[in-house]
This record gives sequence, structure tokens and C-alpha cells, in this order.
Amino acid sequence: MSEIVQERTGRATEVDVEQQVEELVGRLFLGGVAAFELLTIHLGTELGLYDALEGSGGCTAPGLAAASGIDARYAREWLEQQAAAGIVDVDDPEAPEDERVFRLPAAHAEVLAHEESLAYLAPMGGLVASLGGLLPRVVDVFRTGEGIRFGDYGTYLRDGQGAFNRPAFTSLLASDWIATGLPDLHRRLQADPPARILDLGCGYGWSSVALATAYPHARVVGVDLDEPSIEAARRHAKEAGVDDRLTFEVADASALGSGTFDATFVLEALHDMAQPVEVLAAIRSARADGGTVVVMDERVAETFTAPADEVERFMYAASVLHCLPAGRADQPSVATGTVMRPDTLRRYATDAGFTEVEVLPIHHDFFRFYRLAG
Repeated sequence: MSEIVQERTGRATEVDVEQQVEELVGRLFLGGVAAFELLTIHLGTELGLYDALEGSGGCTAPGLAAASGIDARYAREWLEQQAAAGIVDVDDPEAPEDERVFRLPAAHAEVLAHEESLAYLAPMGGLVASLGGLLPRVVDVFRTGEGIRFGDYGTYLRDGQGAFNRPAFTSLLASDWIATGLPDLHRRLQADPPARILDLGCGYGWSSVALATAYPHARVVGVDLDEPSIEAARRHAKEAGVDDRLTFEVADASALGSGTFDATFVLEALHDMAQPVEVLAAIRSARADGGTVVVMDERVAETFTAPADEVERFMYAASVLHCLPAGRADQPSVATGTVMRPDTLRRYATDAGFTEVEVLPIHHDFFRFYRLAG
């Protein structure tokens, strides 16, 4: 009897293993397809192809080539690939090659062409391109325990990260996140005397621009260590017409001074910092009387689980390829990584001298919001 059970168990196990193999093979193949398609999306973004398609209302490969200044044969191959992927439509697939008319659906334009749309996800292609290009360096630091400076990841990552967060900062930061989650701060930032706002780790400055736009009485200072990001931020402020009340500085937390800011924001930046406790301590000292400190970071699970959901999988992959290496570029480093859980943030805040850490009632699929006090 036991031999029969073992035989049946063995067969069931063998079948189970074969199924797992097939499932993982299928998952990785589809992942490869998705990664390749993200790179073609990045190509379309860099070359202005989606804008040209939307602006034309539909065009042929020669028409797209003329409108965007690219080679006609490459235009045809890209259009056919995008149509095969279901990203653009084609009026008549059986028409002669250079007479086929391709169109960007309005719904897909929201995702691929409208930079301030909350659905805009085209920057994901640039992130994949940047991280893939630095993979040899990542291999090296895995062996040595060293890090990779943020600037070494290049323009694609800067552009991708800035563009990825821009829609939420532009549309939600003031009117939704602050107004509903921090109503007392919202009132203070609208009132006199003019509030002083610090945006630490501001990157391309889209959050700073959003704050200066929403609160015209306030004076906003954006601070970041990356000089090219600050240069871009200054351009964005000027283009938005808020450079009269918004300034940017290349600096770190040690330059903040004391008793200065009525509101400090650290938006998706703390987990990248080598010494977050020291940064939070400097922020605490830089508060004016009654000043508010808000940290926005990744909405990961309270505890480690495996397998995890898609958001956590995305965060861990980003950490392996970028955030952990970037966070270890300066030493000493606590090496937080992207997956900074709430208990970790609480510990950092307590070590920095704060006595209260409140998780704010603001819901977002990717971000969690904390208010630090005391």
C-alpha cells in the first residue's frame, strides 16, 4: 500500500514540477516581451513619434518619417511593431506597406503622450533603458559591496524618474494629498505671514513647482545633490512662471540651518539617502516653531512576504538595480534600499529626535505618507 502511495505521490510531484517549469517559462517569456516593448516605447518617446501620431490624427510610415525627422524604413518597422503589440491601430493591415495608416488611440495617448496625465507611464521605458545600461556596474558592486552614484545612471534615469512622478505632483500634491490629508498645513501654506517651504531631494523640481503654484504666498526652496537635476528644475520653474518665489540649491541637509522652514517635504527620497537619521535630524533642527515635516516614501508591505504583490515586486527590482547601489555610493551608509517599511521609517525618525510618527490617511497605490512631530 505504501509503495502505491509513494508512486502516486512521486508522479503528482513530477507533474507539479513540470507545471511550475511551464508557468515560469511563460512568465519570463512574457516579461521579456514586455521589456522589449518598453524599450520601443522609450524610442517612440525620445523621437517624438507618439506626439506626431496624435497630432496627425493618423499617418503612414512615410508621413511619420517626414513629421518626426526619422528614416522612413525605420518608421515603418516601428509602426508595424507598435501595431503588432496592440499599442497603435492600423486602418487596413492588407494595404501596401507605405499606404497603411496608423493611429494612436485616444486612451493610449493618455498613457504615452500626455505628460501630465495621471495615466502617463511612458517613462517606464527610459527607466528600463537606464538600468539595463548600468547592469555591468551593478554586477561589480554586488561583488565589492560598493555603490553607484545617482548621476552615473545618466539622463535616461533622471528624465524617467522625473517624468514618472510629475503627473502626481502636478495634479495631487497640493489639491489632494495636502488639502485632504493635512488640512491644517494646507491652511497655513495659504495664509500670512508667507510660509517657507523646503522640498528636500527635489530632483527635477516638479514637486517644488507644484507647491509654488498652489501656494503663491509661500516661498519654496528645492534642494538636491544632483546638479543636472537642479539645472532642469530651474528651467521648469521659469517655464511655469514661479521662479520669483521658488529657488533651487545644490546642497545637502547640513546646509539647512535652524528654525527656518514652516513645512518640509521629503518626497520619495529618504530611502535613497546614505544617512537618513542625520538628514532627519537636520530637518528637525531646520523647522520653524510649529513647523510640519512630511515624508512620502514607497507603499510597501508592513512586513516581508513572499511571493509579494506586483507593487512590492517592482520596488524590490528597483532596489536591486538602482536604489540600493545609489544609497551605498556614499559611506558610511545604512543601505536602506527602496523597500523602506514603516517600522524602519519610525526607527529612523525616533533616532533623529522625533517623538511622533503618524501615517497619514492618504491613499495612493505607490506611496505612503508620514507626518513627523516632536
